Amino acid sequence: MVLQMESPAPSIKVEDWLRGEPLTNFQPGKVYIVEFWATWCGPCVAAMPHLVQLQEKYKDSGLEVVGVAADEQAPTADEARTKLDAWLTEKCSNLNYRIAFDHTGEMNKLWREPSFSVGIPASFVVDRDGHIAFIGHPMQLEEVLPKVLSGSWRTSDEAKAADAERIASHQRKARELTLTNPIYAKLRPAMQAEDWTAALMAIEEGLALMPDNIEFRRTHANLLLHKLRDMRAGLPLMRQLVEDAIDKKFEAVSWMVMALDQLFDPAMDNSHLPRAERFAMGDKLSEQILTLNPPQGDGPLKFLWYVPLAQYYYESGNKDRAIELIEVALKSLGDPEPMPDHIKQHYLTPLLQALANYTGERACYADLCVVPQNKAPENQTAVAS
Repeated sequence: MVLQMESPAPSIKVEDWLRGEPLTNFQPGKVYIVEFWATWCGPCVAAMPHLVQLQEKYKDSGLEVVGVAADEQAPTADEARTKLDAWLTEKCSNLNYRIAFDHTGEMNKLWREPSFSVGIPASFVVDRDGHIAFIGHPMQLEEVLPKVLSGSWRTSDEAKAADAERIASHQRKARELTLTNPIYAKLRPAMQAEDWTAALMAIEEGLALMPDNIEFRRTHANLLLHKLRDMRAGLPLMRQLVEDAIDKKFEAVSWMVMALDQLFDPAMDNSHLPRAERFAMGDKLSEQILTLNPPQGDGPLKFLWYVPLAQYYYESGNKDRAIELIEVALKSLGDPEPMPDHIKQHYLTPLLQALANYTGERACYADLCVVPQNKAPENQTAVAS
């Protein structure tokens, strides 16, 4: 049976409560957020401060937030519980909502599987009459929750359209997984064994099934250009990838950044790539990326997307532009939503390393400092557009 808006909310079947009083049933007149999460899930952790704020803001309106850790990874349930409890103690001293630990998988069977909620974080809002009002990402709650609390959400055309699109999207993803899982079953062991020929065969099999899959395209380019160093096959493929991204065939800046990363990832040795062609493609991509996500705008993911972009400008001879982009990326960390420290550090280190390399001086952010690790690129000259 499909779980969707207007469905009666499933029961809460959890025996282990790590924070707050156990919840045995939904009380009429209250609104509940049931949030599925895990400590290893970056977006889940990033959403937790927002859930704390929502609980505080709407507690007098009858809101109760319930976190359900149903995917915690550890050899045994006892180890998972201990790990989870320690993590909550260290990272979430201001937590103001319940946390349940489900090691049986029962909650996933009752809630996520019938609603096609394949990944986490996954938020379910239970209305005052015990029916599902919303299923989606926790960052959507800022807009949806006030309407649920006022009683206007479930009757709106917006809600019905959003739930229909959610179900269709999850069904598409489920169909995709039936195609991608067998490919990854071949690809992962080949990559781990550094059997690049076998990996290439697997990824080309995947591309025959899903030619527009971004991860398949990324891996294909990486294998040919950087693992096998097959320029005859790799360069035409790379040119096509650049053209597809710029033509907005895939309608996402992330495609352009992925392509640029294959050419100007600062952590990768790109010296074997033909310089003129590499910079020609970099020029096209960088112009498009900055048009769609300019430094002065509030576009997303600058802390991630600007790393290969800055490297392109640095190697082109425009060191000032490269430094400017890294500084913008550093300022974007945690904006507009606060970012947990361990996730911030993951993105912070490559940004600081790039800044140190570009300036030739130690670069610091709060207590984290790095020193330059490379020399200026040889033959550093501006590249004509």
